[in-house]
Amino acid sequence: MSPLRAVLCAALALGLVLGPGSAEARFGKRSNSSDSKKDDDKGHEATAVGEDSDDDRHDDDRPRRRHRNTSHFTDVDATVGFFAFIFSGGNHRLMIDDRRGPDAEWRGERHAAPLSFRLGLQGGPVTEGAAVDLFIGLEGRRFGADVRLTGMGLDADDGSDETDTISLVEAHLTWAIVSLPQARVRVEAGVSTAHAPDVTFVGPSLGMSLEACMAGPLDFEARVQTTPFPYRQVDASAALALHLGALVLRGGYRGMVLDDAGEVDDVRHVDTFHGPFFGLGLTY
Repeated sequence: MSPLRAVLCAALALGLVLGPGSAEARFGKRSNSSDSKKDDDKGHEATAVGEDSDDDRHDDDRPRRRHRNTSHFTDVDATVGFFAFIFSGGNHRLMIDDRRGPDAEWRGERHAAPLSFRLGLQGGPVTEGAAVDLFIGLEGRRFGADVRLTGMGLDADDGSDETDTISLVEAHLTWAIVSLPQARVRVEAGVSTAHAPDVTFVGPSLGMSLEACMAGPLDFEARVQTTPFPYRQVDASAALALHLGALVLRGGYRGMVLDDAGEVDDVRHVDTFHGPFFGLGLTY
């Protein structure tokens, strides 16, 4: 199954799970008893003398009962199918087959998938605050694109109870200089932005990242990114990632240095942040 088709299937399955069922009333709203009585009155005709009306009531009840049961099982099947798709899909297999096919291609995909899509959310405490990251990427066997957004909430440095916010955005094109089932090494280049309380910077961005198999579904991941001017940024992280089908659980440590180079008030301000992070994502 192609990654794009897999993503569409996941979205369709999620829609079936979250979509409205055939409930008798809207969520949070009590059923109207008078309307139910009216419907029952419309569904029963007058009973002739000497005829048993219980059979008619039983006949009327059976179709409704079957409809509710069918709807219930449909929702359950969709839910089970969605989670089965999540845990059984993805490019990261539990084992890697080192044998080569007739076209000299690796049988196992792992980190050498012809096309992969990744999406993730992670966060954790940093010095004097917390940071949350959202990243999304689309990658072929060699080339791809990656976008990352970081939001940081920090204690104000003036001793007040206020919170300073810093937003970082990176948009990179990637090139995998190593693309093997066991490992992938990328070089990255693009643009980065930093939005602080009193200034916004835009500058060139360079990076490098590594993903390597350790044992079974466990991977080691590392990444470093830098912006040389007009502000200076260095962002480095290392993590362990557990692949459960398409679902990825990761945890690691991150360090970051931000330097405004005196662009705000001719006084150089340098901040260092570091701390653990945890997250989850999807990889197809």
